[in-house]
This record gives sequence, structure tokens and C-alpha cells, in this order.
Amino acid sequence: MLPIIVTALILITVVFYFISLYNSIIKKNNVREKAFADVDVYLKQRYDMIPQLVETVKGYMNHEANTLIEVTKARNQYMAASTIDEKIGTEGTFSKSMRGLNIAIEDYPDLKANENFLKLQNDIKYMEEKIANSRTCFNSASRDYNDAIETFPSNSIAAMYGFKQEVMFDLGEGERVRLETAPEIKF
Repeated sequence: MLPIIVTALILITVVFYFISLYNSIIKKNNVREKAFADVDVYLKQRYDMIPQLVETVKGYMNHEANTLIEVTKARNQYMAASTIDEKIGTEGTFSKSMRGLNIAIEDYPDLKANENFLKLQNDIKYMEEKIANSRTCFNSASRDYNDAIETFPSNSIAAMYGFKQEVMFDLGEGERVRLETAPEIKF
């Protein structure tokens, strides 16, 4: 009788252990999705500011229409994306088009002194800081989730239930190279 009870207790313990591993993976995935929801909210707020920025700049920059079209197109691609992976992919395109806009803005001293433009530019800068912080949280949650599904013994549960490794919110190769290159200082 005692061996049956011990075997039953061991079996129950193993079952509860695997249930806790499964629940742990689910919780980590939920934290990751919540972290991306935060990023998504900030990105949408930033993208809502873009039409205001474009309209403000448009009055000064008639011949840079292509730059403004690129920014608007990139914004619309993000808004149309439906999955986390699609949104992460479109963010790189948007960042590249915003760099082009910032370069074009440098040619307009009157625009850079415009009070509405300065306020909008500061709002976007503040939003960029919030986005950067949210990306850090998202990447941390993604790392925790990926660690959980790749390490033993939870990797067996992950494989059984089809959990897969998720992407990080990466800058992209071109942006990483640009940020790692020291700026040129000219006098």
C-alpha cells in the first residue's frame, strides 16, 4: 500500500511541476505581449503626432514633398500592421524616413524657430524616450520568455505545446551600424 501512495505522490508532484512550468511560460508570454502593447500605445501616439508635424513642416518645405510622402507612408504601414512582427518590421522604415525629414528640416532656419514646430519637436522627443524605455521592457520580457522556452526542463513543455522563440525589438542592421559609428566633427 505504501509504495502505491509514494508512487501516486511522486506522479502528482511531477504533474503539478509540469503544470507550473506551463503556466510560467504562459505568464512570460503574457508579460511580453503586455510590454509590446505599451510600446504600441506610444508608437501610435507618436504616429498621431506625425500628421501635425508634416502639416507644420509642409508650409516651409514645398520642394521636399518626397520626404513628407515617405514619412506619411511609413506611418500608414505601421498603423496597418496587425502582428507584433509586422509592427517591428515597419518601425525600421519609419525611423529611416524620419531621419530624412530631420535632415531636410536643417535647411529651414525659420521653421526651426517656429514655436509650434519646437513644441511638436519636443513632444516627439519626449515620446521617443518613452518608446525607448518601453522597447527595453519589451526586449527584457522577450528575453525572459525565450529563456523559458529554451532551457531545460521547460523547453520540453514548450515543444509539446508549440511555443516558439519570439523576436526582439531590434534597431536593424543599418541603424545599429549608424549608431556604432562615431560622428564626424567638423569646424
